[in-house]
Amino acid sequence: MEAEKTPPPAPEPAPPRRPHRAPLPGLGAFRQTGRLFALAAAVIRAVFKRPFQLREFIEQFWFIASVTILPAALVSIPFGAVIALQVGSLTQQLGAQSFTGGASVLAVIQQASPLIVALLIAGAGGSAICADLGSRTIREELDAMEVMGVSPVQRLVVPRVLATMFVALLLNGMVSVVGTLGGYFFNVVMQGGTPGAYLSSFSSLAQLPDLYVSEIKALIFGFIAGIVAAYRGLNPRGGPKGVGDAVNQAVVITFLLLFFVNMVLTGIYLQIVPPKGG
Repeated sequence: MEAEKTPPPAPEPAPPRRPHRAPLPGLGAFRQTGRLFALAAAVIRAVFKRPFQLREFIEQFWFIASVTILPAALVSIPFGAVIALQVGSLTQQLGAQSFTGGASVLAVIQQASPLIVALLIAGAGGSAICADLGSRTIREELDAMEVMGVSPVQRLVVPRVLATMFVALLLNGMVSVVGTLGGYFFNVVMQGGTPGAYLSSFSSLAQLPDLYVSEIKALIFGFIAGIVAAYRGLNPRGGPKGVGDAVNQAVVITFLLLFFVNMVLTGIYLQIVPPKGG
């Protein structure tokens, strides 16, 4: 006599489904901003870790410098000329031609030079960094590096960010010199200014912290350009087309951040450092 089969237990009722909640508007932007700051913090920490990728840093430094040095020099000449002509025209209307040199040179050193360098690095070097990292990401090279125990941030991102910072620092000095010489030439030749008045007004209005803040701006702007390009390159969407979209987004986001940070740094500098003779 076969044993009676016990009936299978009745299935438990499924729990009630929770109503679907749409994501809050703007939450994605906050999440992306947080990830961007997290990458910046990871890069700062990885700078002090060993081994340092010296060869990668030199290669990236040379590449970024080679694609930005000539455009920076060519852009700085008309930029300095426009500032000198505009300031010279304004000072002539006010009867203060003796301050033309100081005003134009300070505008070039404090504002124009760091922005020119940062925009060129973001447009030329940053786009190349973003495209390179994005192509590595969609080919799953970075995942393979993580499997082998190699940090992509320390191996690839840190040398590129440091390269953008040092190139920005050096190019800022070159653009300041070229822009100042261009402004001097156009003011003296085209507006009939005197070389002595141009130089004396600069020495009477300018001070050493003006150069310091220019170099600090260049370093910060280079860091922002490198971090934004690396972040968008590490997070592309949609395959090869997504890499192209990431490059465009990196350039636009960098431009917006640069102008905002420049406004903040300029406001802080004018509050901390009094003008010469003030």
